[in-house]
Amino acid sequence: MDTCETILSVKDLRVRFRTLDGAVEAVKGINIHVNAGETVAVVGESGSGKSQTMMAAMSLLASNGEATGVVDYRGRNLLTLSKSELNHIRGRKISMIFQEPMTSLDPLYSIGNQLIEPIRRHRGLGAAQAREEALKLLRLVHIPDPERRMKSYPHELSGGQRQRVMIAMALANDPDILIADEPTTALDVTIQAQILMLLAELQRKLGMAIVFITHDLGIVRRFADRVYVMRNGEVVEEGEAEAIFVNPQHAYTKMLLAAEPTGTKAPPPPNAPVLLEGRNVEVTFKIGGGFLAGEPLILRAVDHISIRLKRNQTIGIVGESGSGKSTLGRALLRLLPSDGLIRFGDRDISAADRRAMRPLRRELQLVFQDPFGSLSPRMTVGQVITEGLLVHEPTLSGRQRDLRAVEALREVGLDPNARNRYPHEFSGGQRQRIAIARAMILK
Repeated sequence: MDTCETILSVKDLRVRFRTLDGAVEAVKGINIHVNAGETVAVVGESGSGKSQTMMAAMSLLASNGEATGVVDYRGRNLLTLSKSELNHIRGRKISMIFQEPMTSLDPLYSIGNQLIEPIRRHRGLGAAQAREEALKLLRLVHIPDPERRMKSYPHELSGGQRQRVMIAMALANDPDILIADEPTTALDVTIQAQILMLLAELQRKLGMAIVFITHDLGIVRRFADRVYVMRNGEVVEEGEAEAIFVNPQHAYTKMLLAAEPTGTKAPPPPNAPVLLEGRNVEVTFKIGGGFLAGEPLILRAVDHISIRLKRNQTIGIVGESGSGKSTLGRALLRLLPSDGLIRFGDRDISAADRRAMRPLRRELQLVFQDPFGSLSPRMTVGQVITEGLLVHEPTLSGRQRDLRAVEALREVGLDPNARNRYPHEFSGGQRQRIAIARAMILK
């Protein structure tokens, strides 16, 4: 989109965090600008400083973080504004879609209440009008049965549905700028394109600028006008999107483009033994019921599915949000009660209780969709990833556990010094690596 009015300008932005190992500089004097109505993409690997740049711009850094420089929005430096002045801009002039919706939505309030509250606060509408606006937004982001979902709580929605609610909340007050931090990470492929096309349509209609923070080069290629490539807290390349893809200049940009998935299918390992098998697996949930309500409604979340996983094989289970993918995975690991046959190796674990499954847990690990929700904020990364060793290898010394933690962090591409820091000090991608390290440390 051809425009020359700069509405957001980031100048010499530096972000530092105080940690047990001293100060860590996450963003190192970068410059970024956003013009009215355009789409800007900020790309880079996990921990490159993409999200922290925008969190600093919105004055949403963690308590141990500090930002210096200038974040100019229409002539006002956001880093020097009071809390009340910032609240007038955040959510109204500049909105943000966060990477992990479960940690952004209040578990004690219904979806309807969380949508209606910002609409009433910023737009001054009555309760009935705000409710109609909330329903309209839920329909726009393709939430099924919006009337019912207004009464639902965050834990009752799938990960994809929660992200769609966050998008609806961000769009509620027609912002000038929408900052989208990995906006489609939690969405299934059938919804991703719809959401992105919806954002593009709203952008054209409202003249809204969009800043995509993403690792998805497909989004960048299709939607971005300009691109900033970040690595180690610095902008290593910037330019028009077409020029970046056609003729990248920096070695890191070339590496990113070369790493873009090709979709090439790997052949299954020949004659490999079956490690995990489910036959006619069925999972049902009872909803409602009781003395006055009558018989409960039976929801069949997994309906007689059979699946086999061989040694050294990778299989994908795909489907839209709420289709039962995660439920099937939890059932196969005996984290949910189910009917049907489940075998691990030559052992039938279909009816195995918690005690029987305990010695098998080190061999059957799960990496959750939302790493922040599964990592204790009160534990250091080292404590998080070695917790399983205390259960399954209790004879290890503290020194041995620490060495295993160093090895696990290196295997997932993280600095071993990360074990002395806390989960909130890391990006979403880095937290997911920590979750993988926790699973893999048990070998």
